[in-house]
Amino acid sequence: MRTILASDRQAMGQWVAERAAADLRAAIRDHGSANLVVATGASQFEVLDSLVQQPDVDWSLVQGFHLDEYVGLDDDHPASFCKYLRERFVQRVNLSAFHYLSGIADHAKTIAEVGELISNTRIDLALVGIGENGHLAFNDPPADFETTSPYLLVELDEPCRMQQVGEGWFESLEDVPTHAMSMSVQQILKSSKIYCSVPDQRKANAVRDTLEGEVDPAVPASILRTHSDATLVIDRAAASQLSDAVLAELEMVQ
Repeated sequence: MRTILASDRQAMGQWVAERAAADLRAAIRDHGSANLVVATGASQFEVLDSLVQQPDVDWSLVQGFHLDEYVGLDDDHPASFCKYLRERFVQRVNLSAFHYLSGIADHAKTIAEVGELISNTRIDLALVGIGENGHLAFNDPPADFETTSPYLLVELDEPCRMQQVGEGWFESLEDVPTHAMSMSVQQILKSSKIYCSVPDQRKANAVRDTLEGEVDPAVPASILRTHSDATLVIDRAAASQLSDAVLAELEMVQ
């Protein structure tokens, strides 16, 4: 896995967006269309804001897939990922389609329908992040590294739910839903390219464990090290717990 160290969040987002846009252009050139998976959360603010401003992407030939969503959360709730994606990405570009995971629809039906669609779709690019507990999408530790189901109903652990409170999406732990729909680890790994953006000090331990430990379901994001074209992009705060040996191997960008 390639690892990039950016000077700050803005530089991280710009670097990822420029390469993601180039990948979308290449997929359109080679296949006549492009398909991408889009994550949410604080880690994607700068990435998506920069991506929608990239030149010469024919968004009418791009189809998007939703990475994960809370079960039971109204699509207009401030913490809804549907709302997040609609406002920060989908409404700002002219996509051919975007396949949401509605939190208020029948979750089993949603998982089946969107899962069948993505199973039959070439995914050129995935934009993801990792959680404070090392989760990838909402695959909390210990993550299921084996299932081939495209989407899963998962129970969120307390560290994951506390992260959502800490980021300001919910007022208290009791307000955070206990379950979510999540793209599976194996489905994420089917993406031709993966860009994993991880800013901030609060993710530093997860970044260290992802890069310096074993590939282990206890650290779900560590599975990205097995992918042939995955790039982890971190800022200096997120890199603060890395050993000197690992820091010396990182690629630096401004």
